[in-house]
Amino acid sequence: MGRLAWIGLLVLAGLSLWLLMGSGRVFGIDPGAIGMTLLVATTWGALHRLSSVPQGEFERGVSPGEWKAWIGLGFMVAATLYFATRLHGVAGGDVFDAPVPRDVARNLVLLLVAWIVLSQVVASRWAGRVQADERDRRIEAQAGDWGRTAMVFVVIGLAVLFGFSPAERLQWATHAMIANLLVFALLWGWLVEHAAMAWMYAWDRRRNAA
Repeated sequence: MGRLAWIGLLVLAGLSLWLLMGSGRVFGIDPGAIGMTLLVATTWGALHRLSSVPQGEFERGVSPGEWKAWIGLGFMVAATLYFATRLHGVAGGDVFDAPVPRDVARNLVLLLVAWIVLSQVVASRWAGRVQADERDRRIEAQAGDWGRTAMVFVVIGLAVLFGFSPAERLQWATHAMIANLLVFALLWGWLVEHAAMAWMYAWDRRRNAA
């Protein structure tokens, strides 16, 4: 039953991501809101399963830093894909009046809250133990460099685009669109940072096991 439960949670997580990526409103309801609710429910289900795993089995072979990296990567993938698919909708209108920008802002906040809660619960599994050492700090520093570089490349690309494009071709570049492109640059930087961190942890663990 344990493996079936995890498979069921993965299926629900995939369904929630599919709903998050949907566009438009169905019967006046934002499918992203349903997907976000389902994702939060799936997260709480995972929390319940983690709390029932015997101490030692959950932690075997994987450090706290690597668990945090993989959790962050999963949530950053969801947030970045969700924001990218909604970019055309959040670019126009007032975030306080238009339904699409308001829905996107609410769902991103819910996703952030779920990420923080899950990270704190996972960290509590290592309460009283060392959760970061020299290797963790080295990996975090290197991954941070990758994330900043990725963000800088996006910002430079936007600067070149806006600086060298004729004005008549920049009618789409409203203040709201530029602001959301900068938000996307931040999300992209964090996504690359967590991806690099997870890869470095996995590579280091396999190298030590060899």
